[in-house]
Amino acid sequence: MDDVREYATRVIEVVRQSEHAVSVRFERPEGFSYLPGQYMFITLARGGENLVRHLTISSSPTEPVLEVTKELTGHPFAEALAALVPGDEATIRGPYGAFTLAGEEDVVFISGGIGVTPLRSMARYATDTGLMTRITLLYSARSEEDVLFGPEFVEMERQNPHLTARITLTRPGPGWTGHVGRIDRAFIEEAVPDRQGRVFFISGPAAMVDAMTAILKEMEVPDEQIRHEYFPGY
Repeated sequence: MDDVREYATRVIEVVRQSEHAVSVRFERPEGFSYLPGQYMFITLARGGENLVRHLTISSSPTEPVLEVTKELTGHPFAEALAALVPGDEATIRGPYGAFTLAGEEDVVFISGGIGVTPLRSMARYATDTGLMTRITLLYSARSEEDVLFGPEFVEMERQNPHLTARITLTRPGPGWTGHVGRIDRAFIEEAVPDRQGRVFFISGPAAMVDAMTAILKEMEVPDEQIRHEYFPGY
């Protein structure tokens, strides 16, 4: 984008989403505008060194803060992000990326783990702005504790009659009554019986994105109706 630039910002809040993930909410600098699903580079100064990584913006442009959500991988940047406290300073550069809603009327979101972050941004945006876009979210996590934004998706379903969220767990606890297992062809066919003309947004680890893309192609979903975003680990 032509208006990409660098901004100084401060931490407002740090939220532990799960044992394995944390959200950091930054002040939204004046003039920083973005589309739901885009990402930005964050620079953290630690011990005389600048740590830089790009992260998806998990907040929606309709919200007053800039939020990023990161899996805690043990990488120095992840550790530095989790250690932030309100008032800490950071530098951001962005926005970047084309993995965003662009007027589609019918979409399916497929995500695994931390890959749900851009989809949360898009779902929140669609709900807040009253978009008529029909959204079906298929989201795979390890356990109930690892489901990111779970209560928010429940609330968004109540607010948005065009949004349906389907969560499946690979390691469910004894109290789980929802779907069990990874997202596979059978799950997609059952959750999305009417695939004609629907645009599929896939985000998550590379192996998961490639597997979902292969399944959709087996199901004869045209290439132009498949979009993806890879989430590399650090």
